[in-house]
Amino acid sequence: MSEENFLKQSKKQFNDIPLSILDLAPIVSGGTPADSFRNTLDLAQHAEKWGFNRYWLAEHHNMPGIASSATSVVIGYVAAGTSKIRVGSGGIMLPNHAPLVIAEQFGTLESLYPGRIDLGLGRAPGTDQMTMRALRRDSRSDGQDFPEQLDELRSYLNPSLSAGMRVRAIPGEGLHIPIWLLGSSGFSARLAGQLGLPFSFASHFSPDNTLPALEVYRSNFRPSEVLDEPYVMVGVNVIAADTDEEARRLATSMEQQFLNLVRNRPSPLKPPVENMDDLWNPFEKATIQQQLRTSIVGSPKVVTEKLRTFLDSTQADELIINSQIYDHKARLHSYEILSSLK
Repeated sequence: MSEENFLKQSKKQFNDIPLSILDLAPIVSGGTPADSFRNTLDLAQHAEKWGFNRYWLAEHHNMPGIASSATSVVIGYVAAGTSKIRVGSGGIMLPNHAPLVIAEQFGTLESLYPGRIDLGLGRAPGTDQMTMRALRRDSRSDGQDFPEQLDELRSYLNPSLSAGMRVRAIPGEGLHIPIWLLGSSGFSARLAGQLGLPFSFASHFSPDNTLPALEVYRSNFRPSEVLDEPYVMVGVNVIAADTDEEARRLATSMEQQFLNLVRNRPSPLKPPVENMDDLWNPFEKATIQQQLRTSIVGSPKVVTEKLRTFLDSTQADELIINSQIYDHKARLHSYEILSSLK
């Protein structure tokens, strides 16, 4: 089915779409990872109260501004401090790990917090090439065997997928842990469709590939024991405040973060500034604004209008919101505004 025909046949309404949170556990300038984890749990507890659907944490390494490198550990911390919100990975970078280890870790999490754990999987390293080699030890491991790793992982959780296995994931075996594939291009979109798995796309940093990847996923989708029809969650940056001016000021922390990545100088999340033109050159400005062009920044009215437009274009089944905001209270308020829009 073409994207145009799909949109004609299925028009989703913003009020009916679940909202979730992607937390990069930001380490801010002057802060520590311990501060980040306390803020993460505080946000998750508020998110549960405000009705968000799931709370995901992402695996990154060698990043001075991101605290969630030991993703499974942080998921357990958040799940222990909440009671009903789904908690999971957005995602675990599977090529960095032995599939058996991930099956055991998430089997442990699901055993401790039954019915609340999601396993989102990506095939990127979540870091630079040097750190990737330190993680994987084998320089030949480049993510191309991701489909085989995924098959191995799924077989540990569901032995019926592979008869006669002598290596077992305990805990893990026989547990129902929803597996999502994550992507910023068409590779995982196609694989998720072919396997009938839910798919989450990283539009928050890969806007140009969003609609093509969603079309690949939907056109390749085959019903499975997991899903009868496609299910797409799309990531989007949202920074909401009481006024457009305040939201734009808060957003300069996110812009500085991307600027430092462009310059290959990753850093803790910086305080907002009054004028980004004092920091970037015209080429950097154009590059970052293109990469962040689907970001939604503004007052409640503006955020509502832009979220509806974004939903109209993607026809997502769920939106997962990333908000890189320096001040924790302002970040809480941004998500509180989001929760009040529906």
